[in-house]
Amino acid sequence: MVPQIIPTDSVSVGRAATLALRCTMCHGARGMSEAYTPNLAGQNAEVVYKQLRDLQLGHRKSAIMGLHARNLSDQDMRGLAAYYSYLLRETPPSSLLGQRKAPRIIQVGSPMFNIAPCASCHGGSARKTASSTLEGEPENYIRAQLSAFKDGTRHNDINGQMRSVARQMTPEKVETLAKYYSQR
Repeated sequence: MVPQIIPTDSVSVGRAATLALRCTMCHGARGMSEAYTPNLAGQNAEVVYKQLRDLQLGHRKSAIMGLHARNLSDQDMRGLAAYYSYLLRETPPSSLLGQRKAPRIIQVGSPMFNIAPCASCHGGSARKTASSTLEGEPENYIRAQLSAFKDGTRHNDINGQMRSVARQMTPEKVETLAKYYSQR
């Protein structure tokens, strides 16, 4: 079991709920986006914390989020991470049966192109702690992030793993997984 680095006590979550009011325009009142931004509800706290830190430190670029993250304290980022992980995600992770019905790129990857299965990091039962949940994310957001990893404008992935995967993906594979995950 991976140790949890984010406190989830009620005081941290409550304080962060107030901070999260700034986030509602893009990420929704309950952490579920109606824009082309990521859904934060139900994400692992470590995922939200890492992205906020990366935005604050400039490891991940975003004109809007960079400005918002710049003034957050470490306690604020940990609190927001705990708050969003506490919220229920409208799209629960795939069941084992649901994963078996997923497209090939998600289940087994594309070994000839050195692409690991998406589900090995982002899947329901095998999700890695620092990997985001993709189920229910906006299709355009998924497509844009894969494009950013592919062209190197997004480079906050650990050991360049997502950049390596995205560079090998055909437009058809990108479309397949963007459509699949957005419809979950």
